[in-house]
Amino acid sequence: MAVDRPKSQRLADHGLQSERLLWPGKGPSEFEQELGDIESQLGLTTLDKAIAWAQTKSMWPDTFGLACCAIEMMSIVSSRYDIARFGMEAFRSSPRQADLLIISGRVAQKMAAPIKQIYDQMLEPKWVIAMGACASSGGMFNNYAVLQSVDKIIPVDIYVPGCPPRPEGLMEGIIRLHERVQAGVPAAYEVGGVAK
Repeated sequence: MAVDRPKSQRLADHGLQSERLLWPGKGPSEFEQELGDIESQLGLTTLDKAIAWAQTKSMWPDTFGLACCAIEMMSIVSSRYDIARFGMEAFRSSPRQADLLIISGRVAQKMAAPIKQIYDQMLEPKWVIAMGACASSGGMFNNYAVLQSVDKIIPVDIYVPGCPPRPEGLMEGIIRLHERVQAGVPAAYEVGGVAK
């Protein structure tokens, strides 16, 4: 990976203290001449950071819209919001090909078992975004038919507030999820599981 940096200076200019480098009038060594400007063309990282970076650039969401929030979720694929810049334009129809489950809308009690089954069929690592007030806390539907938060059945990584949240809100949630993955924060299923 090429990284633009200012032109490299002599090692003595970087604070390296050795007799050869501090010798007045001594030019660069043969090694420094052979390397030339390689520091400005190389980027070094750890394997864990490279894997986390790759995971955020290929995170495929599952198509799972339940209510009005699904319309807002569908609009993030349009050219105005362009989720393709994150490598996420391929909404998968199979949970075995998806990394991210976006629960958008209210979750009825009858849908709890299918959501749990879809989540269990997803391969690890997997992440969940609860989109909207209904998925996060039941919203205005405080009754027996609507689940009062999707985190009662599956672990949730990111909550996106709103009724319905705008596409910008979902994009912000996706960016926050990417930041968590790149920072090495474990997914919700690894940390604690579901709420009691």
